[in-house]
Amino acid sequence: MPEILITLLTIGVVVAAIPGVCNYLILLERKLSAWMQDRIGPNRVGPMGLFQPLADGIKLLLKEEVVPPHVDKVLYLLAPALSVFTAMMAFAVVPFGPVDDSVPGFLRFIIAPNINIGLIFIFAITSLGVYGIVLGGWASNNKYSALGAMRASAQVVSYEIPLGMSVLGLALMSGTLNLEELMHQQTQGGIMSWNIWFQPLAAIMFFTASLAEANRLPFDLAECEQELIGGWHTEYSALKWALFFLGEYTHMITISFLTSILFLGGWNLPFIAEATSNYPGVWLVKLLVLFGKAFSFICLMIMLRWTIPRFRFDQLMELAWKVMIPLSLANLVMVMFCMQFGFNRWWLFVGSLGLFAAWGVISANLREAELAARPGYVKPKKKAAAVAHGHGHAAGHH
Repeated sequence: MPEILITLLTIGVVVAAIPGVCNYLILLERKLSAWMQDRIGPNRVGPMGLFQPLADGIKLLLKEEVVPPHVDKVLYLLAPALSVFTAMMAFAVVPFGPVDDSVPGFLRFIIAPNINIGLIFIFAITSLGVYGIVLGGWASNNKYSALGAMRASAQVVSYEIPLGMSVLGLALMSGTLNLEELMHQQTQGGIMSWNIWFQPLAAIMFFTASLAEANRLPFDLAECEQELIGGWHTEYSALKWALFFLGEYTHMITISFLTSILFLGGWNLPFIAEATSNYPGVWLVKLLVLFGKAFSFICLMIMLRWTIPRFRFDQLMELAWKVMIPLSLANLVMVMFCMQFGFNRWWLFVGSLGLFAAWGVISANLREAELAARPGYVKPKKKAAAVAHGHGHAAGHH
């Protein structure tokens, strides 16, 4: 089959599948949240509520498209389209299945193969997503929307720095920015070659920064209902409102595949899908393994939403600038040091744990010093001793 037809077929499948997948991810989120909160969840439309996404999609299509008279109409309509476009474009270089010789010639599980700057392309495109948020908030001509857009832009720009720096160590170790090559190197070495063993701290920072980039809880301050009504999309309704969330859920899918590929070996799984596996349908098993890993990360993101409360905005920014950026820089220097002097890669695992522990101690001491600078502060131990001393005097008087 001609290359151009395979590319067009892959684009068509991805563009057609992602909106439907996102609709059912919303159903999954509602079901998981109901399970976690001891509720039933959606169960009215179809068996076990499985047709609920179809009903929601029809409702969004049939709702009245309201455009408030006070908005800048061109930018107002451009903002949701830009959010979806950037999210879809980022997925173009992400392999969502095996990209080796086991795959039949008429199939290809990546839209744009052999992109040597794949990681840079993803970060460049996703950084443009902030324009959709800023334009949506500014064009709405609403102070609450503008405040939500300002919060979101500050958050996204801040967390892009640790997001990018967290994978620089992988680039140094692997000598490539090609996602296919990064996955290939891990699959050839088996489970002990997965990057999670050598860069556990980078994996945590990458996943955390990705949550902030996607405005997922506990980083969804931009649309915090208690303060800003609906954030930058307050003035949006019907399909335009849905496009913002289509971009968010597409970003979730991209994050899940990226985390699986960069740190968990992609389609590799011991005894089931290995580099030496050679049996009929092995490409399908590899595809299901990678989908299973990505699905696990999506479930984790959903459950985090109903587990951890929101940060205050100052806490959110401090986490980026005072914790994640210094840690990612220290991690990068550690990788550079180990690679320069030819140390065994397992020292990176020890170094990552050491950095994590050291920064925990430093952060605790800094927090204690900050509290001690406040007037009237009493250390908990001294306070407890004083209370016990007071009770002793009281007993003596009796």
